[in-house]
Amino acid sequence: MTAESVSVIDLPHWESGKRRIRFLYLAANNSFRVTKQCTNEEQMIPLFLGADLFSNTDVRTENHPRYHAKFAKKGLATKLVFSSFRFQGIRLPCSSNSLWFYCIHGVFRVAFELYSKQEQLSVLESFQDVWRARINDEQLNMVYNLDVQLDTPVPEIIEKEMPKTDEIFALASAHSPSQETEENSVASQPEDSSADHDYCFLSEQVNSQHCSELVEKVCSIGDKVKSTSTMGVKQKETVLKLLDYTECLIGGQQDEERLTEAVLALLRNHSPEFSIYSSPLLRALASWLGQTFHVANSNISQQVEGFKMRHIEHITDLPPAEELATELFPEAMRNLLINWMGLSDEAATWKRLSEYPIVLLILEFANHNLITGVAHVLYSSLISR
Repeated sequence: MTAESVSVIDLPHWESGKRRIRFLYLAANNSFRVTKQCTNEEQMIPLFLGADLFSNTDVRTENHPRYHAKFAKKGLATKLVFSSFRFQGIRLPCSSNSLWFYCIHGVFRVAFELYSKQEQLSVLESFQDVWRARINDEQLNMVYNLDVQLDTPVPEIIEKEMPKTDEIFALASAHSPSQETEENSVASQPEDSSADHDYCFLSEQVNSQHCSELVEKVCSIGDKVKSTSTMGVKQKETVLKLLDYTECLIGGQQDEERLTEAVLALLRNHSPEFSIYSSPLLRALASWLGQTFHVANSNISQQVEGFKMRHIEHITDLPPAEELATELFPEAMRNLLINWMGLSDEAATWKRLSEYPIVLLILEFANHNLITGVAHVLYSSLISR
């Protein structure tokens, strides 16, 4: 723990009815200016704090980032990432030294989507001159990394004991009556009792909410297991495999082998009463498998083109069908057709030799990549009808 000096900047605000919307000027792609009135407005773009715009609306605080991202895609909002500045009235996690700001066109879009008619009128009256002056502004970038403050005033220096990892703070957001718990939390923390919006608290609150939902679900499953005495052996094995994979997933691991075991257990223990003609499960699996195979078409085409170049002088003397299919088409495609046609490894050798050319032909047609002479002749015959 060492004493650190932190430069604190107090943003000016724009009055709009009952709202006080903080703002700054974007001077360039890496610099900004904090002033109540800019004397060189043509080169300076006024940006208004997103949290102030969204305060006292029906949008919950935890949903603000999603709305900001939506407006950013339209060039109406941007994320300002500050290198080493702290602004009066906010506390952010050290890993997120950034906040969202809106251009004047974004201010009007937010107002007409989220505000009451009276508030919309206040915005029109307060910002009409700015809107006229900035009507030809280009769309904002998604992100600006700001490390220069122009005309830096003498900063307010706050001496405090804090760890090195907490050196970075960021810009302020507005007070929202709907988030009284946040305000109370901030007030109880001596390190920044003036903060009117606590993103550290919000982040912890959202994470805690998500964790509590998972814990509640797990406890509910545990209660059901305790009260169930009729679970069969297969059902128990299926549940254990699902929980085994869930445990890996919660730990951030992607274990495909455990996922395979869990999915196979579910499929094998599925109700035997379902019909192959009307099963939602089979329809969903077939759809997913077909789409996955379709996406692989471009890679298969490259494989086939490379094969043709290597065998251009021996196109009439190609390897056996099974060898050819193994070289050019994914194993999953081959396995599907082989098991479908009853040509698994246990099948008689003569049956595989006689029917594997059909497997190859289906793969050629399904992937729109013709290789054998039979496929070319048959395809020409089919499309000429």
